[in-house]
Amino acid sequence: MESAHETFTTATLPSTRNLPVNLFGSVMSVAGLALAWRLASKRYGVGIAISDSIGIVALLLFAVLAIGYLHKLIRHTAAVRQEFDHPVIGSFFGTIGISILLLSSVVASYSSAAQWLMWSLGVAVTLALSAVMIGRLLNGNAAPASVAPAWLIAGVGSLDIVVTGGNLPGPWAREINLLAAAIGGVSALVFFVLIFSRLVHQAPMADAMRPSKMILMAPFAVGFIAYVNLMQTVDRFAALLFYFGLFLFVIIGWRLVRKPPPFSLSWWAIGFPMAALSSSALNYAGAVGGLGLEVLAVTLLILLSLVIVALAIRSLCSMAEVRP
Repeated sequence: MESAHETFTTATLPSTRNLPVNLFGSVMSVAGLALAWRLASKRYGVGIAISDSIGIVALLLFAVLAIGYLHKLIRHTAAVRQEFDHPVIGSFFGTIGISILLLSSVVASYSSAAQWLMWSLGVAVTLALSAVMIGRLLNGNAAPASVAPAWLIAGVGSLDIVVTGGNLPGPWAREINLLAAAIGGVSALVFFVLIFSRLVHQAPMADAMRPSKMILMAPFAVGFIAYVNLMQTVDRFAALLFYFGLFLFVIIGWRLVRKPPPFSLSWWAIGFPMAALSSSALNYAGAVGGLGLEVLAVTLLILLSLVIVALAIRSLCSMAEVRP
């Protein structure tokens, strides 16, 4: 399993056959950064041009990856099937639907029609993949070593439906958001317990997969935003979600900083959870107030920006086979 994961996440040969599906995590990260800066623009008066520019980069990045992966699907169908059937890598197909959902929020300020179209497409893709991935796990006989943080993508993906569409008008949108919240909330809770147990009782994860531990934070940071969108208030339960997500970020982040694994494209797994936490901090600081929370929110936003820039530079160097 680990060797297969390494193949898909570090291959750099100029062929779409080697284009890993988990690279769509970079779109999630950049789009999440754009949305975080949009919140900062509304709260602190930062120029909206920063958010818009990052959003354009996210849209272009998705277009390039979508075209490349479609080419891979047509020309190297067996390789795509191998990824999809893999007990860990298959979960990363959920990043495609999540990317579309996040991009629907990116384009919301330009066109409500485009937002509705992309959100609807993202909902269909995300729910379909969640059903496939969760249904596959119910077949049984999953190897203990195959339990990985990536399994959470199926659950967190459904929560992103509420994150990006929780404020959309219309009764059918409300019901879809409630359905997504139910699927995402319960499945994320179940998978979190399974993954936490695997990390405690099984052998340590391979270095290439260690950055994906940051996904453990996502259900709480994303869950905070989804819950606030549904309830239209930041209450104590929302605060509990935010603070536990922050707690996990500190623990996992420190372990990655103290003993960082070699760089590979799997490092993009840390980007979106950090973006969700940054947006959660901005929302929480805006609702609660206080200098400490404001400093925390700004610090997380700056840290997120630096991390995304660093990941982008390292990825470009890696693909060009240049060591920085």
